[in-house]
This record gives sequence, structure tokens and C-alpha cells, in this order.
Amino acid sequence: MQRHFDEELSALNEKILRMATLAQVSIQKSIQALADRDVELARRVIDDDADVDSLENGIDDDVFNMIALHQPVASDLRFLTTALKVNADLERIADLSVDICQRVLELAPQPLLKPLIDIPKLSVVAQDMVKKAIDAFIKRDAELARRVCLSDTEADKLRDLIQDELINKYMAKDPGSSSRAVPLLLIARYLERICDHATNIAEDIVYMVEAKVVKHHHEKLEGE
Repeated sequence: MQRHFDEELSALNEKILRMATLAQVSIQKSIQALADRDVELARRVIDDDADVDSLENGIDDDVFNMIALHQPVASDLRFLTTALKVNADLERIADLSVDICQRVLELAPQPLLKPLIDIPKLSVVAQDMVKKAIDAFIKRDAELARRVCLSDTEADKLRDLIQDELINKYMAKDPGSSSRAVPLLLIARYLERICDHATNIAEDIVYMVEAKVVKHHHEKLEGE
């Protein structure tokens, strides 16, 4: 029975890694579509989200079945409950990439408001946080997960910088620029939310590895 359970855990781990890959690729392609004003690429990201949704449902079913059949305890139960949360966060990350692509479709027919500088910087932070969160999950590395959580401040600062520039430098001076500025504002917000989901994953990994709750208790992130 234990061998069968271990095989199911391994298969579940592989599915989550596949989910993570799909989410990471969706971020990369959405930002590429924005930079290149590539409408076809944006539409492919939107269409491909159906694969992410299908995989999310399959992972949820696997976890619920494993809990019901094997009644795991301690670290195995923490892994399974964490898998559910990580799965949901990865699906939401992919959804936010779709949201970015929808804004790309709005922006593509219009002249570019300004050179894209800070949004690509924020996208690099977002992609790095997601990658490190998944690495922490693979390696069961609570310290790496803590560093991901602490990176969220940088994402917030970049989002605020982007918002301040678009609102005060462009929209306040030229209300007619709103149709080009608002989609960029939303994209910055979507990227910051991706960072939030990476933080959620990292917090859950700390719980999975150490059985310590750091969500809403970031004073614990520096370790003991």
C-alpha cells in the first residue's frame, strides 16, 4: 500500500511541475506579446489556458482521491494540502497572463504611449519569483521560499512607480491618453498579483516543510 501511495505522490509531483511550466510559459509569452505587439501570440496564450484549466481539475481530483483512499497524516498530508493550494495559485497565475494578453489586444491597434521600461522589469521580478517558488517546492527548501516572500516588496515598489508615472505624467496631463495608459496600469497590477501568488506558494512551502504558518506573520520569515 505504501509503495502505491509513494508512486501516486511522485505522479502528482510531476503534474504540479507540468502545471508550473505551463504557468511560467504563459507569463513569458504574454510579456513577449506585449513587447512585440503580437496579436497572434496573445490569442494563442488565451486559447492555451484551457489546457491549464484541465490540468488544474485533474490535480485536484488526484489529491482528493489520495486523501480519501490513503488518509495520510503529518508530512504527507501537508504535502497534499499544499499541492492543492499551489495548484490553485499556478492556475491563477496563468489566468493573469491571459488578462495581460487581453490588454495586449486592446493596445495593439493604438500607437505606443511610451517605451516599455518598468513593466518589463516588473515582469522579470514576477518570473523570477515564480521560478524560485517552484524550485523551493521541488527541493523542499524553506529558506528559498522565505526569500521569495521577501522579494514581494520589490514588486510592490515597481508597480507603484509604474502607476505614478502613468497617472501623473500622462493621464493627468492628457486625459485622451487614458485608452493607452489604463491597459498598461492593469498589466502592472496583473504582474504584481502574479508576484502575490508566488508569495502564497512560498508561504505554503514553509508550512509544508516546517509546519510553521508564516502567512500574515512575516516577522517569521527571517527564520529562527
